[in-house]
Amino acid sequence: MKKLTVLFCLLGLFSCTESESRNTEIITSETAQNADSISTGNTIKTRFAPPPGCVRVQPAEGTFAYYLQNLSLHPPGAKVHYYDGREKPRDVHAAVLTTDVGDRNLQQCADAVMRLRAEHLYAQKRFAEIHFNFVSGDRIDYDKWRKGYRVRVKGNDVSWVKTAEPSDDYRTFRKYLDLIYTYAGTLSLAKELKPVSIENIEIGDVFIQGGSPGHAVIVVDAAEEKATGKRLFLLAQSYMPAQEIHVLQNPKSPGNPWYPNVAESIIQTPDRTFEVSDLKRFE
Repeated sequence: MKKLTVLFCLLGLFSCTESESRNTEIITSETAQNADSISTGNTIKTRFAPPPGCVRVQPAEGTFAYYLQNLSLHPPGAKVHYYDGREKPRDVHAAVLTTDVGDRNLQQCADAVMRLRAEHLYAQKRFAEIHFNFVSGDRIDYDKWRKGYRVRVKGNDVSWVKTAEPSDDYRTFRKYLDLIYTYAGTLSLAKELKPVSIENIEIGDVFIQGGSPGHAVIVVDAAEEKATGKRLFLLAQSYMPAQEIHVLQNPKSPGNPWYPNVAESIIQTPDRTFEVSDLKRFE
């Protein structure tokens, strides 16, 4: 178990649950590469062309949406790997991000969402905006962490203690994220994000269900239908056990990873069915 204290022993119940034998349609990566909308580009933006009749959303440079669109990908046909190097037995992905997963069973579903958000802010040195809550409700700010303070957990108490020299180097930043992965999860992240209407979906939004079990996927690209203005979107996830972040296939449309913005209340992904009311956004 990756949870360390009695206070957080139930956190595992609120993380995404491993279930590689779910009764959902399996879409192979080989099938995905044959789709007309998929090329050999090395970023999300260049790999996935918008469907016919649609135009890609063009976010401003420097935004979280722009960052996600331009995430780098492994070559077509790459498999998803777990943190320990094993290959994920089910191909539910259209592409695999080059973002590392680490060598511990920590970076799971909500963790991957927080990782992408934090990496974007860290690269821009927006340190004061990097903060997440533990399941206990305690807010843990990276800005305080980089000043040398460390979190001490005793029973049900969470406190800060100055034990290190100030540092904002990347290694120290990753240690902060490991702490967040350990004590946060879908339950805490779902409470942090604000609800948003599916009609207003944007890149960077998150479909999230906090609970037992919970799961989260993030919108990494979007396109608009020229005729209607409705948006289609691409989704990415990690899962349990910790694994490389991957762009998901759409089980309702083999070979086409774009999810349509429809009037239905259900968004079916290979590993979880979400309600449109599960859509949330970072403040």
